[in-house]
Amino acid sequence: MTLDDKPSTTPKVVEGKDAPSVLKLDRDYMQFPTKVGAEGIAFTKKLGTLGFLFAESIQVMFASPFRWRIFAKQLEFIGNKSLSIVLLTGFAVGAILTLQLATTMRDFSSENMVGGIVALVLSKELGPLLAALMINGRVASAIAAEIGTMRVTEQIDALEAMSVDPVQYLISPRLFAGVVMLPFMTVIFNMVGMVASYIIAIHLLDLDPGVFFSKISDFLTLGIIFKGLAKASFFGLILTFVGSYHGYYTKGGAAGVGSSTTSAVVVGSVLIMVMDYIIGAFLIA
Repeated sequence: MTLDDKPSTTPKVVEGKDAPSVLKLDRDYMQFPTKVGAEGIAFTKKLGTLGFLFAESIQVMFASPFRWRIFAKQLEFIGNKSLSIVLLTGFAVGAILTLQLATTMRDFSSENMVGGIVALVLSKELGPLLAALMINGRVASAIAAEIGTMRVTEQIDALEAMSVDPVQYLISPRLFAGVVMLPFMTVIFNMVGMVASYIIAIHLLDLDPGVFFSKISDFLTLGIIFKGLAKASFFGLILTFVGSYHGYYTKGGAAGVGSSTTSAVVVGSVLIMVMDYIIGAFLIA
């Protein structure tokens, strides 16, 4: 082998269909930021769709004709049909809270303050939050399933063909019913919780009934009660809108309806808890 026959170390340029793509490395390198960007764009589009649907729902809420029959039906569905779960949950929360507080505060000789503290916590925080979470579990899922079924079976398209606004017909009455009914359900939740607290404190822990009620009047004010009810109205708006949104944009047949139902419950619960903190921080400030 002569010097001229020595293999060259210079890379050869291969042309034609067998040539490797010079952009392959760049494509591999850009996969992650491209995916992140695509997810960001999709999330932004979803936020825009959500915002436009919410604005339209509020805009046509009281437009003529107002759907009184649908509104009354939703009041019954959100309120009367959820009464049993609110009663059971309220009683359990009131009893557990009283038992734990009294047991802990007895070490500091402050168990007589249990009535006032339970009333304050229920009216200001736990009543609106837990009532909304319990109702969200059945109402948001049912709304998403009902509207989602109408979407995949093209009933919403039929409403549009008949010149009926589906947002005004399907979503606005549910939002208004949620805003109106959640404060009433919160009041019931708080009352049942206080009944349970009285039973545990007086008949089980032998606390004085007069002191129990006097501490309630010391801790609780009308301002605190109204703030809790306002928070409940906002939670009612959230859970009904989240269920309506996921149902309205359902696609994919029966599997899509199931996915929308699950997403409505999960997203609604998370939003309620996040907004509970934000509203609570705003009211405290």
